[in-house]
Amino acid sequence: MNTKTKITRITILVILVLFQVWFVKGQTSLKKINLKSGKYKVGFKHYTAIDSTRTYQIKNDFNNQFINRPIPISIWYPTIIENSNSHQLTVLDYLEILKEEEESKNLPNELLLDWFPDLGDTPQNRAHLSEKVNAFSNANFLEGKFPVVVYAPSYQASSIENFALFEYLTSNGFVVISSPSRGTDTRWLEGGTTKDMETQSRDVEFLLKEIHKYKKINFDRIALMGFSFGGLSNVITVMKNKNVSAIVSLDGTERYNYAVLEKSPYFNLDRFNIPYIHFAQKDIPKEVLTSDKIPAELNYNFQLYDSLKYSNAYSYKFHDLTHSYFGSIGILFSYRDKRQDKSDDKIMASYNLLSQHTLQFLNATLKNEENAKEFIENSPDKNGFPENLISKKMKKSLTKEFDFNDLALNQGYRDLIPLYKKAVAKHPTLKLEEGMLNALGLRLAFNAGKMEQGINVFLLALHIYPKSANLYDSLALAYLYNKDIKNAISNYKKSLELNPENQNAIDRLKQLKE
Repeated sequence: MNTKTKITRITILVILVLFQVWFVKGQTSLKKINLKSGKYKVGFKHYTAIDSTRTYQIKNDFNNQFINRPIPISIWYPTIIENSNSHQLTVLDYLEILKEEEESKNLPNELLLDWFPDLGDTPQNRAHLSEKVNAFSNANFLEGKFPVVVYAPSYQASSIENFALFEYLTSNGFVVISSPSRGTDTRWLEGGTTKDMETQSRDVEFLLKEIHKYKKINFDRIALMGFSFGGLSNVITVMKNKNVSAIVSLDGTERYNYAVLEKSPYFNLDRFNIPYIHFAQKDIPKEVLTSDKIPAELNYNFQLYDSLKYSNAYSYKFHDLTHSYFGSIGILFSYRDKRQDKSDDKIMASYNLLSQHTLQFLNATLKNEENAKEFIENSPDKNGFPENLISKKMKKSLTKEFDFNDLALNQGYRDLIPLYKKAVAKHPTLKLEEGMLNALGLRLAFNAGKMEQGINVFLLALHIYPKSANLYDSLALAYLYNKDIKNAISNYKKSLELNPENQNAIDRLKQLKE
């Protein structure tokens, strides 16, 4: 039996939950995680949007009715605390959102910890409920334009599962938006199938649309981030959408369930061409592999990473973190597995480092910060982290033959001449055909709202082919279509200078003079 077949035979719940036996409770706190906030205060809002293109059933309503699909949304954003209406949240406030998203909003809070299997009613967990978090409700969005991180949670998890990381990123100048992981027709997923992945991907795309309601978001600076099953869903989302600049995977199961990924009709490795960082759990001990019947290949196989060609890819392994502890809820509430988990202090310290590395990657890819770029390119030991704590491998994107339309489209057909010069310096064999540029310029120029883009394409074309009478003729036509008579006449004259027999230019100039 080959590796792929063996891996696909593992149930998704074993991979995602990773081992529900021999547990002890840990002792942790937000204070001990010790994430140092950045310069911004953190605002928080939670609401429910409606996707009228899909239907959904709330089983707890016991009425068998289908409704338009509800999308609970949590959003963290930079703010300034200006009024007494702002309220600092607690962990319990977040868990009440968990209740709502689990469709158990009427559950009394005193039963909350016992009701959900990922929590548990212990003295330590009860103490977490009153812990203050860094987010404030009823706070205004700070003025500015902020990059955004769209988050996909782990298998059937809540939008707030990684709230400590979200608050940390927001305090450093990012907006984070998240919705829960839920099934196609009901709250429950099928078991980590391709259908489940496609459903969550579509929810992520809903958030990619939702962010356009916020004027303070920079829509040219978008990253996807996901934990576990959410990482798998994000990979497919990136293969479908070109408006994402980077992707962060928190022990995403694209590493463990590549076969699920391949079954998607949207699967296309050539479309995965943005910076990608994957943070993986520690190696699973032999005792656990044997007792839980998990193939040893899960410790070292990473087919997606090995297959990527056009992405700068980074693969980290945190040697003190098991799968559950890549999320805030897991750090605070999950039972510890005595067979493999490290001490609470090591777990919290590693989550802190995970958060720092996530921030540096996002600063490098969304904010273009030089020190962050250096951090991401460095080996862990050069950044001051021993290899017994973090190990890393990376690979650079291969040179891909340029599709000029893709290249220009990514920056809205602006500043094309500098873009072209930079591309040629890096790829001397790059050649843009005159006919292709002429056709592209005309298509854009005659498309409502894209006149300026078409003219930019013609200006680039004339930079490359300055003696083309046909390009000047086309540019003149674009100006004429835009009722810019002065520039139309000027360019028809230039076309005639290069080709005195251009009858179209002769006729047009005669008409314009009349």
